[in-house]
Amino acid sequence: IMYHCPEEEIAFGPSCWLWDYLRRSRASGFLLPLSGGADSSSVAAIVGCMCQLVIKDIDKGDEQVKADAARIGQYRDGEFPTDSRELAKRLFYTVYMGTENSSEDTRSRAKRLAEEIGSFHFDVPIDSVVSAFLSLFERLTGKRPHYKVDGGSHTENLGLQNIQARIRMVLAFMMASLMPWVHSKSGFYLVLGSSNVDEGLRGYLTKYDCSSADINPIGSVSKQDLRAFLRWAAVNLQYSSLAEVEAAPPTAELEPIRTDYSQLDEVDMGMTYEELSIYGRLRKIFRCGPVSMFQNLCHRWCGRLSPSEVADKVKHFFKYYAINRHKMTVLTPSYHAESYSPEDNRFDLRQFLYNSTWPYQFRKIDQLVQDIDKDGKWVEDRRADSQLRQHGAARPAQGGGMGVVAAGSANPSVGL
Repeated sequence: IMYHCPEEEIAFGPSCWLWDYLRRSRASGFLLPLSGGADSSSVAAIVGCMCQLVIKDIDKGDEQVKADAARIGQYRDGEFPTDSRELAKRLFYTVYMGTENSSEDTRSRAKRLAEEIGSFHFDVPIDSVVSAFLSLFERLTGKRPHYKVDGGSHTENLGLQNIQARIRMVLAFMMASLMPWVHSKSGFYLVLGSSNVDEGLRGYLTKYDCSSADINPIGSVSKQDLRAFLRWAAVNLQYSSLAEVEAAPPTAELEPIRTDYSQLDEVDMGMTYEELSIYGRLRKIFRCGPVSMFQNLCHRWCGRLSPSEVADKVKHFFKYYAINRHKMTVLTPSYHAESYSPEDNRFDLRQFLYNSTWPYQFRKIDQLVQDIDKDGKWVEDRRADSQLRQHGAARPAQGGGMGVVAAGSANPSVGL
């Protein structure tokens, strides 16, 4: 028996899920806001892996995959994809949406990764859009907010970060719907989210930012596992830039960079991603509340942290866990790979994969229509109804007041 390692599961599971969703949805491809950070780079690598798997199956002679790839990639005259990078160019857009707070490091990492995968990459500065929103706000209120490092309050600082994040979401969906038209292609693109399970659990995300998308392949994968995946993918998928992505400290880059200040995710959250993974398993798998989690961690972290330090950490986690529960109601549908997914009772994604042609059901309807037409009773009943209406009467509903009975079904008034 061949067992995949966790890194392979992250690569192959979501890749197949994305391909299945793509062909079922009849979309033309994916669009990803690529920041150059670990999360969005992981999603990009998964899409690249998907393209590699498609080419491998075509090379093996899989005619179904070949036909799907030719249709989705809009190949003509019997052509079909033979190279993963060429396929990615047709069905994968990546967009780096930088501001004055973005660094050259993340910009260059995003560009290099896009080149390695083969995606159609855009570098879009959004400072003018952010400035337009702030100018409008200033005209409305007479006030202009400032970042914390420039003397602003916590409220101002958070508001300035959130507007950048939400502008990116709006631009991503706009490009996903219009770029096929720009390139004279049919269809639409699905926007991919890149929020990991730990951020969802803690609520460390802006509501309706780039975490809001059509689907999210890493929505239930922990940060620790994603970093291991990046190291694996740098070698096994041959995306060497991922090694540099994995080594960089996680940062949202939503605040100005100063010589004495640089925004870091774990500092903002007040906890490490490793701690978040522990909290998540205790909360979702072992159903721990604040007290039982404190007791468990006192035992687990004995000798490393004092009981009061453990208490502070547990209280801090549950404070934000409670405050941010509302964000879980709008999480992007995700591939589920962790048993402590923050999604509350939203594991059944079959309704997102309905076949829009409904082949069996529609054939059954057509068959019933033919049977009814062949029987001729429907014509007689309609003629009788028309005559009754002319005399101001109505024919009793079939089933003794039970309403209209479905065609081909048994009379509900008759016992079985």
